[in-house]
Amino acid sequence: MTAQMVTRMNGALVQMPTNRRMNASANRLITTALIMVLAAGVAGCGTSKLTTGSISRPSGKPLETMSAGELHNATMALGQSYSKNPSDKRIATNYAAALQMDGDADQSLAVMRKLAIALPKDRDVLAAYGKALAANGQFEPALDAVRRAQTPEYPDWKLVSAEAAILDQLGQKDEARQGYRKALDLRPNEPTILSNLGMSYVLEGDLRTAETYMRSAAQQPNADSRVRQNLALVVGLQGRFDEAEKIASQELSPEQAQANVAYLRQMLAQQNAWSQLKEQDKAKPATN
Repeated sequence: MTAQMVTRMNGALVQMPTNRRMNASANRLITTALIMVLAAGVAGCGTSKLTTGSISRPSGKPLETMSAGELHNATMALGQSYSKNPSDKRIATNYAAALQMDGDADQSLAVMRKLAIALPKDRDVLAAYGKALAANGQFEPALDAVRRAQTPEYPDWKLVSAEAAILDQLGQKDEARQGYRKALDLRPNEPTILSNLGMSYVLEGDLRTAETYMRSAAQQPNADSRVRQNLALVVGLQGRFDEAEKIASQELSPEQAQANVAYLRQMLAQQNAWSQLKEQDKAKPATN
C-alpha cells in the first residue's frame, strides 16, 4: 500500500486505507491511528474527515456514523445535488467532504478547486480548498490557502488550528504546537484544538502525553463523536483494546466498534512484523 498523509483541519490528523470499502468500515475508529502506524514505519493509506462538525443528510444522521453502504449512497445523493447546482457553496463543500470520507480525495479536490476558482476570495471556500489540498498530500499549497483565508485582525481559531495541523504534517512540530496554543488562547478548552494537539504527540510517538490531551478534549461538554473516537484510538494504540472498544461503542454500533478495533489490531501487528524484520535484517552478518 502507498501512504497518503491527510489532515483534518479543526479535528485531528488522519489517515485511512485507499480501499473505499475498507475506508468506510474503519473510518470511525481507525482514522487517527494510521498516522502513528506510518510514523513507526508501516505503510498505511488514507482519506480524511476534514472537520469535526457533522455533515448530515436531511434525516439528520451524520455521515461519519453511517455504514459503508449508507455513506456511499449519501455521497451519490450529494453528487446529484452538486451536478444540478455546482456553484452552490454549501452543496459543493459538503459534497467534497463526503467524497473524502468515501475514499475519493482526488475528486474532492477537483470539486473544491473549481469552487475556489469561482469564489477566489471567499474565506470558507479557501479554508475548505486548503483541507482538500492537505488531504491529497499537497501541504505547501494547503498552507497557503488556509493562510489566505485567515484575517489577521480577526483571527479565526479554526483556521489557526488548521494551519497548525498542516505544519505538523510538514514536520514543523514546534511551530505547530505554538499554533495550537494560540488557537486555545482564542478558544479556551476547545475540544477539537486539544484533539489536534494530542495528535501532534501521536505523530511524535508520545502516546501518554497524547492521551492526556485527548482525555481533556473528550471531557469538554461540547466534545463531538470524533474527538471521543480519537481518544479510543490513542488508548488502542497503547494496546488497551477492550477499553478502546468500550469508548468507541459509545459512538458506534457494537459491530462497527469491533471491526475498527480488529483493524487496529491488524495494523499494529503489521507494524510489529515490520519491526521484527528490520531487527532481523540488522542482525544479519555483513557479506562481501
